[in-house]
Amino acid sequence: MTFLQKIKARIVDKFSGGVGTKDIRKHLDSLVSEDRDYALKHLPYHMVEASRFEQLHQWLTDFDFIDAKVSALGAQALIEDYDLAFNPDVLLSGEKAETLRLIQGAIRLSAHILDRDKTQLAGQLLGRLMSFEVSEIQALLERAKQSKNSPWLRPLTPSLTPPGGRLLRTLTGHTRKIQAVAVTADGKQIISGSNDHTLKVWDLETGKEFFTFEGHLSHVVALAVTTDGKQVISGSSDRTIKVWNLKTGEKLLTLKGHTYGVRAVAVTADGKQLISGSDDQTIKVWSLETGEELFTLIGHTNSVLAVTVTTDGKQVISGASDRTIKVWSLETGEELFSLIGHTKSVLSVAVTPDGKQVISGSKDKTIKVWSLEKGRELISLSGHTNQVQDIAVTPDGNRIISGSSDKTIKVWNLLAEKEIFSLTDHTSQVQAVVVTPDGNRVVSGSFDKTIKVWILGNSKQISTSTQAGHLNWVNSLAVTSDRRWAISGSWDQTIKVWNLETGDEIFTFKGHTSKVQAIADVPNKKQLISGSVDNTVKIWDLENRKELLTITGHESWVTSVAVTGTKIISGSNDKSLKIWDLATGKEIMALSGHKSMVSAVAVTQDGKLIISSSNDKSVKVWKLETGEVVFNLIGHVEPVSTVALTPDDKRLVSASRDKTLKIWSVETGEELFSLIGHTLGINAVALTSDGKRVISASDDYTLKVWDLKNWKVIASFNGDAALKCCAAASDGVTIVAGEASGRVHFLRLEGV
Repeated sequence: MTFLQKIKARIVDKFSGGVGTKDIRKHLDSLVSEDRDYALKHLPYHMVEASRFEQLHQWLTDFDFIDAKVSALGAQALIEDYDLAFNPDVLLSGEKAETLRLIQGAIRLSAHILDRDKTQLAGQLLGRLMSFEVSEIQALLERAKQSKNSPWLRPLTPSLTPPGGRLLRTLTGHTRKIQAVAVTADGKQIISGSNDHTLKVWDLETGKEFFTFEGHLSHVVALAVTTDGKQVISGSSDRTIKVWNLKTGEKLLTLKGHTYGVRAVAVTADGKQLISGSDDQTIKVWSLETGEELFTLIGHTNSVLAVTVTTDGKQVISGASDRTIKVWSLETGEELFSLIGHTKSVLSVAVTPDGKQVISGSKDKTIKVWSLEKGRELISLSGHTNQVQDIAVTPDGNRIISGSSDKTIKVWNLLAEKEIFSLTDHTSQVQAVVVTPDGNRVVSGSFDKTIKVWILGNSKQISTSTQAGHLNWVNSLAVTSDRRWAISGSWDQTIKVWNLETGDEIFTFKGHTSKVQAIADVPNKKQLISGSVDNTVKIWDLENRKELLTITGHESWVTSVAVTGTKIISGSNDKSLKIWDLATGKEIMALSGHKSMVSAVAVTQDGKLIISSSNDKSVKVWKLETGEVVFNLIGHVEPVSTVALTPDDKRLVSASRDKTLKIWSVETGEELFSLIGHTLGINAVALTSDGKRVISASDDYTLKVWDLKNWKVIASFNGDAALKCCAAASDGVTIVAGEASGRVHFLRLEGV
């Protein structure tokens, strides 16, 4: 051991308590504040310097250290500790190094969640690592479960994205759809543009948001960065182009000239000229130094949706809604030729690094490769099931990256003319893709309001998948009264039945011809009711696993269903409620009064009152027997998504796109109080069987449990995507939530 290693070993022993320390939390708590802070910040580094590799492994697999470090210094500081362990000089077995990679990967996947709410650590690690049968990981998770001394939602199944795949991290911060992403030439920063009218600048490695640019009056739909990385250019639906100093955030220029929204921007390699495409059917060339418009390229007969420049700066390539790609001389403004072959709008264009080929993505769902020299189509790639929104090419020119409205990113081998793999973690349209300059990562922006960073290179893929689920949004959930099953309805047109105790999928009902919007259990009859965008209500036999009856009568989507005794109540996009006979499917009565879609229905235990919510921002209370409106409850300022009743039928809970829950008296119609805490619209509510707690699921990715006595959140859980529905079992602690990813989360409320 060298003298320096001896010094480092003494430092490690002083701040760690020595290699024999077993109870790391107890040791850390015994340190004075300054020593504890030093230990959390520097111990892993000193362990490496002292060649205490096994001790480093012990601390990095210890939940108490992980929890303490995240709480004190944040997720990124902890992620960097694991990087120390992957130094070639650190001698750990392959198995131990792989264990550390999995834990680090889980923390990185959850970093955007932990930065907002550090109390989510235990739930996030359980949801991502539970499926890995590694002794150190299982011990870590067991300690995580024991560490909680306040109410929390414990995942019962591994339903969050696991580490080891291609997804590295998620960036959140935009409040509306993301339209564009760009990466600086040094590969260190991501720039994003959104329908929230802003640009954001992020650290690509850490996911940290540096700053936000504000100034556009409408959607930011296009971005470009100069090759020197000093300026970013944004194009907006407000008809302007803005040039910003990327280092200071200062707005340098505003370029005006387009008469409709700007849809695309590109910069020449020398940074002297800017090219823009617009809904006004023109392409404009500008001086980036002075902001002067140099000339206009006219030839397209519809919106210009994409522009790019060849690497030699001599030609502009444009794609348009007129289904053509045009090639222009940047020097003269002359149209050189058109590439014709797409059958719908051309949404994106890119040029290979050698300047010989143009790649295009289209609304016709195809990607085409064209010879720029010969002006003809070479290849057509099919595989996306919806329009191809954006295209990127790797720096070596061998691979194409495509983002699509089908929610996927596909990576294609250009030479072999085939798809290599798909990236599928976005839950809405993938609007933008870009490749980092080193060709190792892809950055994507989506209408799900997230930016995701992916590994593109030949990383080792771990054959561990998350729990099986639906292929589209899970929009409705129910738990059977006997607590045997959870039932989910999805936009993939199916209904799945799950074992409530294990989370295993039991079987699937197929029969609806469009999205399943609503599910209700028929108590004690082993039957299920569903409502769909196909305008029908269906009755299913759970025991014999078959469809019993299809009910028609609504003129539009069936959005909600409820059951009371021998009657079914349904709500619809046709603004009406209908009451049906459960045995025959015959319509008994129709209720009208809402001015917009009926979003949800509920019924009192005695079957005397129906509660309905609507996009008209109101909640109505009806007499079931007569159809008379008893109360019209007004208070929400946005559409009301859902309603539920307390078990004693004395109070009803409504939730809205306005981010609030409201509690009302069923007897008087009086608003009693509001629950405020979600940051985006609320999609669903459920109540525990004792009526003491309400559960809410939101587009902000969270499930919250509220105490109705003190009006506070007592526990929450973060999903990987918007949570669209929830249900509670009769035991009051088993909770099920459905996600826009298609997954179903099985959770237990602990500590109550």
